[in-house]
Amino acid sequence: MKVKSIFVNLPIKDLKKTRAFWTNLGFTFNEQFSDDRALCLVLNDGLIYVMLVTHEMFSTFTNRPIADGTTTQVLTAIQVESREEVDRIVKLAIENGATRYRESVDHGWMYYDCFADPNGHQWEVMFTDPTQMQL
Repeated sequence: MKVKSIFVNLPIKDLKKTRAFWTNLGFTFNEQFSDDRALCLVLNDGLIYVMLVTHEMFSTFTNRPIADGTTTQVLTAIQVESREEVDRIVKLAIENGATRYRESVDHGWMYYDCFADPNGHQWEVMFTDPTQMQL
């Protein structure tokens, strides 16, 4: 079994604010799948996307209550190429309205830092170097 691509769907409160936040971090959107109800955030073109969907539209996909950003429903972790890239992204996120929900962690072979975006979704940005793992 092989999955062709992944689309994570997350509810958002403010489309304009959300677009500005992710754009300021250096990410892009697939405009073909974006409109006045949703944004298609590109994490790795052709493979990984996050659908940032307004609460009104999101409610049409589920019969359960929608998380309002004050609870943790999912932690989304993204892997980047270096420790410096982890620090750069988290710094930019905080400068653009994100909040830190825990301090960075360095395990030697894995380094990560965290932020909650303006909609309250928690993101972990990590760098791993498997050659540094001790068996």
